[in-house]
Amino acid sequence: MDILVMAGQLILGLTILVGVHEMGHMLAAKWFGMRVEKFSIGFPPKVFGKKIGDTEYMLGAVPLGGFVKITGMVDESLDTESLKQEPQPYEFRAKPAWQRLIVMLGGIIVNVITGIIIFSLLTFKYGESYLPASEARFGVVPNKLGKEIGFQTGDKIVKINGRPFTEFNDVYGPDVVLGSGSYYTVERNGQLVDISVPQNFMDRLADQDQSLFVVPLDPFVVGEVVPGQPASKAGLLAGDRILKVADKPIQFFPELQQALKDNAGKATPLVVERNGQPVTLKVNVDEDGKVGFRPKSLLQYATRQYSLVESVPAGTKQAFGIVTTQVKAFGKIFRGEASARKSLGGPMAIAQQYGATFDWLKFWTLTGMLSMVLAFMNLLPIPALDGGHVLFLTYEMVSGRKPSDKFLENAQKVGMALILCLMVFVIFNDLFKSLF
Repeated sequence: MDILVMAGQLILGLTILVGVHEMGHMLAAKWFGMRVEKFSIGFPPKVFGKKIGDTEYMLGAVPLGGFVKITGMVDESLDTESLKQEPQPYEFRAKPAWQRLIVMLGGIIVNVITGIIIFSLLTFKYGESYLPASEARFGVVPNKLGKEIGFQTGDKIVKINGRPFTEFNDVYGPDVVLGSGSYYTVERNGQLVDISVPQNFMDRLADQDQSLFVVPLDPFVVGEVVPGQPASKAGLLAGDRILKVADKPIQFFPELQQALKDNAGKATPLVVERNGQPVTLKVNVDEDGKVGFRPKSLLQYATRQYSLVESVPAGTKQAFGIVTTQVKAFGKIFRGEASARKSLGGPMAIAQQYGATFDWLKFWTLTGMLSMVLAFMNLLPIPALDGGHVLFLTYEMVSGRKPSDKFLENAQKVGMALILCLMVFVIFNDLFKSLF
């Protein structure tokens, strides 16, 4: 049943996103007078279809994608017979390059709009969670950069630039990290200590990708356990309080993170408190020092409410934050700083993120994230993706020379082969992760 719930949420989310993506292409094409032959959610074989006007609207049996077939366009169907004839006024190839460019960007634009709408409405309905500064009562734990500028584990930040503050996120505020002569005042062992912010601090944050140079020490219990991951296989349950990893006592989540990293790749005993009783489990910590669960903080977060108008910029910021994260992640992969096998996930990994129970907030949050990821992925300049078509159309508009149909056909074949290889990789990668 858990698998069916996860798969059902994945299929529903992808159906929505693929539908609006392909609708973006179709509406732009029809706006410019292009003939749209097919609009399909899902890949063949066809489950059913209905023709309205020139367009057959279809539902495919494979619910992990979709397509729009526009007359006179070299696409994944590789149907080039019509290209041997003279272009007709209603064909894609007969239209000006700028119109064709808008058609190719239509799906990406609609996915971005969908992501913004989802995050804006979620922000309006649920507000924005934040940690009051007074709740960071156990102090902070610094990362490498935080230690370099003078923070120590357990420091309690009491002032910023000599003034009290109300929200913990003020610690990362631009007026502090970009300001001149900025400093933090911390309470350490009963003494007040000032920590100066270096002049080049912003550059160091960007270079090391360590924007959260300090985080609150956070007591926690186990939140959601991801099905199929080591924590689930070991028998860890939501609500468990982790007391020990190997022989190391655990009180705060950063301590757990470090203890798991110290035991990466090992079968490690875990002592948890469950219903007031200690229970010992053995978990296989993966090579990244993770076991597959989400913590539930015991700090008391507050909620900031937004009007409908105020929620739009806040939702837009959240949506584009997903794109920024994707860009950083791909940069790390290409620089060899992160493993593609560990970083990329396929349908099984996404389904596990949705979880085995339906939660309205989580479903729409993940669907909004996927909408922005889909937009980003489709913009990559790979033939067969929208970004590949955009690349060739941009070249045509700049140079005044259109690539030949034969070149576009061959590029489409190469792109499809690359995408197929990537799909095989992520699917088998998912299976490997779930089995081992």
